[in-house]
Amino acid sequence: MTTTTSKVAVLGAGAWGTALARVLATKGDRVSMYCRRPDLVQQINEEHVNGKYLPSAKLPDTLTATVDPEEALHGADMVVFVAPSHATREVARLVTRKVPNDAPIVSATKGIENESLTFIDEILAAELHGATHRHFSFLSGPSFAKELAAELPTGVVIASTDDRVREHVMRRFHTSYMRTYASNDVPGVECGGAIKNVIAIAAGAADGLGFGHNTRAMLITRGLSEMVKLSLARGGEAITLAGLAGMGDLVLTCTGELSRNRTVGLELGRGRKLPEILTSLGHVAEGVKTAKSAYDLAARLGIELPIITETYRVLYEDKPVLQAVKDLMSRELTKEFESVRAIPAG
Repeated sequence: MTTTTSKVAVLGAGAWGTALARVLATKGDRVSMYCRRPDLVQQINEEHVNGKYLPSAKLPDTLTATVDPEEALHGADMVVFVAPSHATREVARLVTRKVPNDAPIVSATKGIENESLTFIDEILAAELHGATHRHFSFLSGPSFAKELAAELPTGVVIASTDDRVREHVMRRFHTSYMRTYASNDVPGVECGGAIKNVIAIAAGAADGLGFGHNTRAMLITRGLSEMVKLSLARGGEAITLAGLAGMGDLVLTCTGELSRNRTVGLELGRGRKLPEILTSLGHVAEGVKTAKSAYDLAARLGIELPIITETYRVLYEDKPVLQAVKDLMSRELTKEFESVRAIPAG
């Protein structure tokens, strides 16, 4: 694996992909960003701005875009997957023969695929050839794209089972405003990044109903408990969820005004219907799809996840938000912490 700063392929041109591409380009990497939209490619290359997804950020000349994934990957010594979770498998299949065998592969996507109920690490392992698997790493943590692009201090975690890959990726992304931390708990980091979006919808809905800080704190904390349960079922470690990929990202997404998932919940709490909300949002809110995946996965694994269950019912069964809250509050009384054993994945 090379340590020379050179070319990076970023597969995805949304707000988050653009912000990460900007980080690498400002450090001196040549960055080629794969984007499906010719008009956006032209704007990025000619005006050095992504007006659709991250209009506030001026992009360096060393960051270019292309509609050709092979062009993006040609000569790349690091590959960053940052397409939405529902498109990750398609993108992986599209590029599998062109991904370098010895290049670090970084996933910065958070979610669970609906049909297969698999996380992003499992999707990449299934679709990319085996020689690449030991080079996988996963970037997560509390990080709004707009704030990262504005170079506001941000902390993220890089998870990999390979020490050399993890250290390499950490150094590539580390800047004076973006601090990277290490983890070897891929299942835990992946679980935190996905589930926080569902809990953010619930927290936003409570805010939309006019509830207060007590309610929000309860949802965040009990949401963390559900996150831990699912992580343990994947073979993750509970302590991981006390860090950036768990509590950190959960607090940000449940409270931050830039959170698309919180916005979805907020509008649901105010009485708007989901299709109307998603149309006006204009961006992907990963928590909507992940709510279904997490609900189905919990049923498969036999795990009780009350907040995720009620969020699913609001989103997919048109259950009134207020009734969902009442049902959560009237559940049978239990201990705060139960003894939870890891359930073998699969």
